[in-house]
Amino acid sequence: MLPYNIHHVALAVSDLDATIDSFRDQYGFEVLSRETVAEQGVEEAMIAVGGSHVQLLASLDDMSPVGRFLSRNGEGMHHIAFAVTDIDAALEHLKKRNIALVDDTPRIGGGGHRIAFVHPKALAGTLIELVEVDRG
Repeated sequence: MLPYNIHHVALAVSDLDATIDSFRDQYGFEVLSRETVAEQGVEEAMIAVGGSHVQLLASLDDMSPVGRFLSRNGEGMHHIAFAVTDIDAALEHLKKRNIALVDDTPRIGGGGHRIAFVHPKALAGTLIELVEVDRG
């Protein structure tokens, strides 16, 4: 179940447009994709950085997970996402080790990827997302 790459690092932001402008102005990065993921209550933008991405997450609702995160913590790093080739096998691997999961089964996330979250208490207080990606 070894992840083969960091897929993205996600930042929770209050103002998606302003943060995109800051990335563009400060570093010259352009947005690769932008979409609303209503099921997760976010609007997201993906920015390529080398072989990985920075994902900017803005809440659509104060009661969404990202909305609650912003009200508790303010803007900042929300999670790290690891790319895996078989998310079902990855979840089974973690379940066999009694790792606390947010998602017992995959769901559809941004870009149509199958995703699942691992609870922050499982690894140094950090929310981990698994993202199924075809290596081919």
